[in-house]
Amino acid sequence: MSHESFHGVFPYLVSPVDASGEVMKDVLARLCGDLIGAGVHGLTPLGSTGEFAYLAWEQKRAVVETVVEAAGGRVPVVAGVGAATIAQARRQSRAFEQMGCDGILAIMEAYFPVGDEGTFDYFKAIAEAVSLPVVLYTNPNFQRSDLTLPVIERLAAIDNIGYIKDASSNTGRLLSIINRVGDRLKVFSASAHIPACVMLIGGVGWMAGPACLAPARSVALYELCRQGKWDEAVAAQKELWALNQAFAKYNLAACVKGGLELQGYGVGAPLPPQAPLSDRGRDELRAILKRLGSLGAAAP
Repeated sequence: MSHESFHGVFPYLVSPVDASGEVMKDVLARLCGDLIGAGVHGLTPLGSTGEFAYLAWEQKRAVVETVVEAAGGRVPVVAGVGAATIAQARRQSRAFEQMGCDGILAIMEAYFPVGDEGTFDYFKAIAEAVSLPVVLYTNPNFQRSDLTLPVIERLAAIDNIGYIKDASSNTGRLLSIINRVGDRLKVFSASAHIPACVMLIGGVGWMAGPACLAPARSVALYELCRQGKWDEAVAAQKELWALNQAFAKYNLAACVKGGLELQGYGVGAPLPPQAPLSDRGRDELRAILKRLGSLGAAAP
């Protein structure tokens, strides 16, 4: 698939792993099939909600292989590559391309702070390792070293870096990115932003965990934005916002996995030492999903 097709709603998938450490491929494949059936425009395994930082390489392979097979070419699969070294990032990127992924979501892990030159080199190396389109992922809430505007502008000059997902929750920063590189990088929103707002200022969609729980409602919101029906889009956004607030309030994977369990998907708990969603969190999420008409719809 051409990177021209990257637009719309890309759910950040969970990584269902059982107590023995095995990826539960059947439930992940069923989730992928149902999300595609609900109209999502792509799938993103190994994002933040996918617990990429907690998975061994064989688990990552199993997750990505399962998603690529389940997608079957119906929608693009943009797999998350997150590593602390350039060598590891290159290996992951090349492996995912060989598995049949359509794009790479480039994430930088860092224990010690990394300066602008090191950050630039890291993302440049990922882009050069593959022929696939690359989505830059910036999330200062979780990253020790983040992408600065000058680095983003330099990376935008690399041919196959065509997108950025900014999860800074700073819409002014998004405007700055669009003003500086809007003709070279297309912007995806995160759930920390109001997606309708990002679409209004020039975004092309959003990549976010909550879309796993309300895919049809998310797609409907995207279509309203795409058609310029902003009053209706704002109304739809207000209805979905409580779900995004819960996502920000609780552990990302715990929230989405807990919600999927309520919907009938046996995805299990987050990988320890992360805690599962609390009883209070489950009650809150159950009430939100019920209001959205998204509770139990996918139960077997």
